[in-house]
Amino acid sequence: LRLCAWYLYGEKHRGYALNPVANFHLQNGSVMWRINWMGDTSPRGIAAACGMMVNYRYFLEDTASNSAAYLGTKQIKASEQVLSLVSQFQQNSKL
Repeated sequence: LRLCAWYLYGEKHRGYALNPVANFHLQNGSVMWRINWMGDTSPRGIAAACGMMVNYRYFLEDTASNSAAYLGTKQIKASEQVLSLVSQFQQNSKL
């Protein structure tokens, strides 16, 4: 979960999320809300993401400002759950 959180939140291409699905949702103003272990147990989900699934949440009153922040300053809005996993990864990683 920590590695997944880091990949989605921390790995970048030209400053934007490396993962194309994450990039799509973040450009549209979502919040990276939750990472679910074994959230997609379909053969495709296992092969593509080791069964992990990410929920992106759209708070309608914040989508315009979230989108502008992401596109302008490349700031990713994320929940405490995701930020906690990112922090744990950073503390324990040798990357």
